Amino acid sequence: MPGADEFIRRLKESGKRFLVLTNNSIYTARDLSVRLRAAGLDVPAESIWTSALATAKFLADQRPEGSAYVIGEAGLTTALHEVGYVLTDLDPDYVVLGETRTYSFTSITRAIRLIDNGARFIATNPDPIGPSTEGSLPACGAVAAMITKATGVEPYFVGKPNPMMMRSALNQIDAHSESTAMIGDRMDTDVVCGIEAGLNTILVLTGVTQKDQIDRYPFRPTQVVNSVADLIDLV
Repeated sequence: MPGADEFIRRLKESGKRFLVLTNNSIYTARDLSVRLRAAGLDVPAESIWTSALATAKFLADQRPEGSAYVIGEAGLTTALHEVGYVLTDLDPDYVVLGETRTYSFTSITRAIRLIDNGARFIATNPDPIGPSTEGSLPACGAVAAMITKATGVEPYFVGKPNPMMMRSALNQIDAHSESTAMIGDRMDTDVVCGIEAGLNTILVLTGVTQKDQIDRYPFRPTQVVNSVADLIDLV
């Protein structure tokens, strides 16, 4: 994204606290920091907040030192381990569904049976598809729908557009909604999540939502800009 590197540099120099948010639960914050650095963006791990971290924080608050059967990768399993959760398929408190590159029919079947037996159903995010070089891939929301169809149990989605994700991010950097802005490229996740958490919202037109689509929604962002480059001088 043109201007992204300069925008982040200005944020760091100004001393303003910030987080980069993602619904993707595959990677740890440290993994993502390295991947962003390879793309030319210097974002420290402590400035990254994932749906996996938000999910772990939520579960630790709800049921400290509980247990979970997890479908996901290192980003999710590491986050849950770090808050003291035991990962098991023996009568767990929760079934936690995240993203993975290879969803296993065996693990999905096990999740269905555990939910049938009383495990609570949590999912990191409701995104139905994810990108790949070959095209769209089924993501967490699509697999959650399959489990719901089999069990009749709806999951609690922690990630965007749940304002829970935004509020956990605010708490992470000791920020207040009245003095915080959400910058994102999707009306149906980023902007609505920011609005429901009481933040100023800035839609950038370099991603999913295009300018002619904004009026289709019953809510509007505080500001619309072409790209994050237009925000550099506002830092």
